[in-house]
Amino acid sequence: MNKPATNKPARPPKGPGRPAAAPATALDADIRPGQSVELLKELHILTRDGKLNQDSRRKLKQVYHLYQFIEKLLLEIPPSEGGPGIVDHGAGKSYLGFILYDLFLKPRGAGHMYGVETRPELVDRSKALAQRLGFDRMGFLHLSAADAVHSDLLPATVDMVTALHACDTATDDAIDFGLARNARYLVLVPCCQAEVAASLRQNKALSLARTPLAELWRHPIHTRELGSQLTNVLRCLYLEACGSSAGSALGSRGKRWASSPCNPNSPSTARSRCAALRLRWPVRLAMISSFFRLCSQPTSSVTVT
Repeated sequence: MNKPATNKPARPPKGPGRPAAAPATALDADIRPGQSVELLKELHILTRDGKLNQDSRRKLKQVYHLYQFIEKLLLEIPPSEGGPGIVDHGAGKSYLGFILYDLFLKPRGAGHMYGVETRPELVDRSKALAQRLGFDRMGFLHLSAADAVHSDLLPATVDMVTALHACDTATDDAIDFGLARNARYLVLVPCCQAEVAASLRQNKALSLARTPLAELWRHPIHTRELGSQLTNVLRCLYLEACGSSAGSALGSRGKRWASSPCNPNSPSTARSRCAALRLRWPVRLAMISSFFRLCSQPTSSVTVT
C-alpha cells in the first residue's frame, strides 16, 4: 500500500558529501566591540581557533563584569594630556591590565598601564606579550607591592591602583602605595587575609575565659571569617583616617566594602575608632603600623585626593 507523500524536508546526506556546518555567530555576541581576539587567545580565554567553550565563556563574563565596574571609575577621571595612569599590584599574568589597556586605554590613544609582580618569569612573559601585540604604553616591573611604594620606576602620582587577590598584607601595601601616589581610586579584591586570624588564634583559651565575645572566633572557620571582616573594617578606617573614602574599593567576591557615598568618618574619628577596636579585639597588626605613625601627625600633614 502506498503511503501518502509528506512535505518533510529531505535529510542531508551522510558521510563526506555532507555540507559543512554554518559558522557560529555566537562569538560576536560574547566579545565586546573592538576587543582584540589575539589577546583573548593569548590569555587562553579563546581557543587557538578562536572559539569559546563553557568555562572560557564564564571566565570572559567575569572579566567583563569587573571591567564594567572599573570603566565607570576611569570615566570619572578628569581628562589630561597623558591620559590616566593605572598601577596593578600582584599582577600575575596581567589579565586585568591587558583587558583595561585593550578596551579603555588603546582606543583613546593615551594613558599608561603598569603591572607590578614579584615573579620574574611572569614579568618577562607579560613584557613579551605586550610587545607582540603592540601595546607600547604598558610596563611591567619586578617588584613587591611594599617596594613599589618607594620606587622611582613608577610615576609620582597615579589615577588608579588595582590589586586583585593580592595575598594577605600585599593588599595593605597596595593601599599604602595608592595613598603615597595620591591615587584617585583603589580597586581591591583582598585575598588570604590571614594576619588578623593568626592574631585571634593566639591566646584563644585566655580570651574565652575573659569574655563571651571570644565565641565569635572559637571555631577555626569563624576565626577566618571574623579575621577577614576585621581586616576590611580596619582598612576602611585607615583610608578614612587619611582623608579618603572606602567607597571606591572592592571587597571580597566583588562586593563593596562600603556604599558610596557612605558618610565617611572624619579623619580624627576614624583614628580614635581604630584605636578603640584594637583595644577591644586582641589583634596586633603589621598591616596598620603606618596607621599609628599617621596618628602621631597632625591631620593637615596628610594629603590624599
